[in-house]
Amino acid sequence: MALAVGESGAPNSRGVMTVDAELSVPTATVQVVRFDIANPGENSVCRDFYWLDLAVTPRNNARACFKNHWAPHRFEPLGRVFMAPPDEIMRVRGDSGSQVSILCLLQRDMFQRWLGHDFEWTGRRLEATLSVPSEEVQNLLLRLGQEARNPGFASHAYSEAMAVQIAIELNRYYLSLDKECASGGLAGWRLRMIDERLREVRSPPTLSELASLCGLSIRQLTRGFRASRECSIGDYIARTRIDNAKRLLASGESVKAIAYSMGFGSPSGFCYAFRRATGHTPRQYRMQLTASSGTLPH
Repeated sequence: MALAVGESGAPNSRGVMTVDAELSVPTATVQVVRFDIANPGENSVCRDFYWLDLAVTPRNNARACFKNHWAPHRFEPLGRVFMAPPDEIMRVRGDSGSQVSILCLLQRDMFQRWLGHDFEWTGRRLEATLSVPSEEVQNLLLRLGQEARNPGFASHAYSEAMAVQIAIELNRYYLSLDKECASGGLAGWRLRMIDERLREVRSPPTLSELASLCGLSIRQLTRGFRASRECSIGDYIARTRIDNAKRLLASGESVKAIAYSMGFGSPSGFCYAFRRATGHTPRQYRMQLTASSGTLPH
């Protein structure tokens, strides 16, 4: 748990932070760190920069509370990426153990130049900091960690550019929360997260999984999705699942392999669902593809 250790990295009663690699650019400091927490407990911290944390290894049941905005008993889980804004007191709890993170400590003017000095960290916005869902931010942090460990050609300029891009992505994320409230639909990043999950070739997600992914209740998810896409999320999941099956059939993968990889209990169950949705069996659909292309799929 990153914030259960002293900000300087020195040992305290609960653990120690070890910096394995570090690089500094004008807008940020990047560190690859290991936290070794001796005992479960709670700590309160407040910093004067934006602390962005990507968990390379699983967090040890880490949860956080913003002392000045939430009830004292309210602790929310920390996601793979979280960000602690400056001047906000964060209380953090977690279990003992080791955990590796990539930290990006961003200067506060990186945000104020776009968000403005009057931007207020409301309770809703602070809740959104605890799990930043942007895959782009995750990838940029991973690349910054690689540069910190093994600097390449023009590493300083490259790392500075990535730090600026991270700041822009985060600004877009927080500003999108306001647009979401105004329209009643889901923010663009939430719709992208849902689509990314649905593109995965495995069992379809439950509503609980998608709601957790988006940081919403199931009711908020279903209502907001219908406002955004003008269809129920259940119908959208079913349609996307069939689209994935069509793509796999075009690749030449066997019907049996497709059925099990997509979470169907049996090939016959997959064939029934596919025929009900398309009017054709998987074999008939594949034959149509072959006839239209004049070649056998690979």
